[in-house]
Amino acid sequence: MNILKKQDPYIFKTGNKKEKKRHLGVFDLTLMSIGTIIGTGVLVLPGVVAATMAGPSEIISFIIAGIASILVVLCYAEFASSVPSEGGSYTYIYVSLGEIFAYVCGLAVVFGYVLAIGVIANGWSSYLNNILQTFGVVLPKAISTIPANGGVVNLPAILITLLIVYILSLGTRESKKFNNIVVLVKISAIAIFIIVGVFYVKPENWAVFMPFGIGGVFTGASTLFSAYTGFDITASAAEETKNPQKTLPIALISSIVICGIIYIVVSLIVTGIIPYNELNKSDALAYALTFVGQPIPAAILSCGAVFGLLSIIFANCFGTSRILSALSRDNLLPKFLNKSNSKNVPITALLIVGFVGAFLGGFVNLEALAHLWTIALLFVYSMVSISLIAFRKTNPEFKRGFKTPFVPIIPILAAACCVFLMINISLIIWIYFIIFLLIAIIFYFVYSSRNSKLNKNN
Repeated sequence: MNILKKQDPYIFKTGNKKEKKRHLGVFDLTLMSIGTIIGTGVLVLPGVVAATMAGPSEIISFIIAGIASILVVLCYAEFASSVPSEGGSYTYIYVSLGEIFAYVCGLAVVFGYVLAIGVIANGWSSYLNNILQTFGVVLPKAISTIPANGGVVNLPAILITLLIVYILSLGTRESKKFNNIVVLVKISAIAIFIIVGVFYVKPENWAVFMPFGIGGVFTGASTLFSAYTGFDITASAAEETKNPQKTLPIALISSIVICGIIYIVVSLIVTGIIPYNELNKSDALAYALTFVGQPIPAAILSCGAVFGLLSIIFANCFGTSRILSALSRDNLLPKFLNKSNSKNVPITALLIVGFVGAFLGGFVNLEALAHLWTIALLFVYSMVSISLIAFRKTNPEFKRGFKTPFVPIIPILAAACCVFLMINISLIIWIYFIIFLLIAIIFYFVYSSRNSKLNKNN
C-alpha cells in the first residue's frame, strides 16, 4: 500500500468518458468567485476591524491581506490551467504530493465549507429578521432562533439552504443565472454605498490614521485575510467551464483584484464618514448611511446584504458537492456520493452537503467553531502552495495555460503567509482541528486506502 501514490495529471487533459456540459464562461466564474468572496469581508469586518484593531489604517490591512491572497491565487491559477478538475484543491495535491495528503485536504475543504454554510445561513436569518422588523414583522423566537439562544429552530436558515440546494439541482445552466443575478444585486448595493457615502466623507476622521500602531495593522490583516477566502471554490467548477485552461486563471485573478479594490474603497469611505471608534457594528455600512441621514440607501444596502449572503451559500454548496463527488469518483469515499441526476449534478453529494449545512444553521451554535472554517482553508491553501513547487519539479514538461511567476519564491511566500495566520488562531481551535485531522487519517487507513481506485489499478 503506497499512501503517496499520485494521480496522473494527463488524464485531465484527455477528459472523462462522461464529460459534463460546459456552460460557464469567464463572466460566470468571475461572478461566482466574487459572490463567494464578498460577504462578511465588506458587510461586517470593515467596522469591527477599524474600531478594535487598525482604525483608518485598515486600508493598509486590506492591502496586506490582499497581497497574501494574490500569492495563493497565483498558485491556484497555474494548477487550474494545468489540471482542470472538479476536485479543485484535492486534485492539485493528488497529482503533486500524493493520495493521503490529497484525501486529508479534500476532507478539510469539505469540513470548512460545510461549517461555513451553517454559519452564513444563520447570519442570513439574522439579516432577514432585521429587515422584517423595520416593516413591523416579528418572527416568533421559537422558529427563528437556535435552541442555544432560547428558540427551538432557526427555520429561515434551514429553508434558505434547502432552497439553494433545489436551485443547484436544476443544473449548472439554470442555477448560474440565479447566482449571477444575486451577485449583481449585491455589487449594486455596495455601489450605492460608495456613490452616496463619498459625499459625506470628512478627511479629519482620518487624522489619527494608525491609532493602534503597526501591530494593529498586522492584526487587522490577519483578520481580513478571511475576507478574501472562497476563490478556491471556483476551481471546482473546472469540468463545467468553457476552455478552463484560460478561463479559470482569468476568473481567479480578476475576482481577487476586483474584490480588493472594492474592500479598499469601502474601507476608505466608511472610516471617513464616522470616527473609527464608533464603527464597532455588525452592519457598519448601513449604520454609516443612517448616521448621515440616508435611511433609504441604508435599507437598500441591508437588502443587498440578504441577497449577497445567498450567493455565498450557493457557491459553497456548489463547490463542496463537487469535491465530495471527486473523492467518491476516486473511491476514497463511498461510491454513492458520485451519483448524478439527469442534469449531471452530483445530487447525492449536494443533498448531503445541503442537509448537513441546513441542520447546522437551524440547530447548532457555531459561533465558537467559526474559526475552524478559517484554519481548515488556510491549511489547504498552504498545502496547495507547497504542491506547486513539487508539481513543477516532477512535471517540468507539462503544458500549462498559465505559469505562476518566480517559482519557488511565490509559493513559499504564499505558504508562509498561511502558516503565519494559522499560528495566530486560538489553541482551542487548533485542538478541534487536530482532532478532525486524526479522524480523517484513521478513516483513510480503515476504508479509503483499501478501496482507492489507484490502489486497485496497481
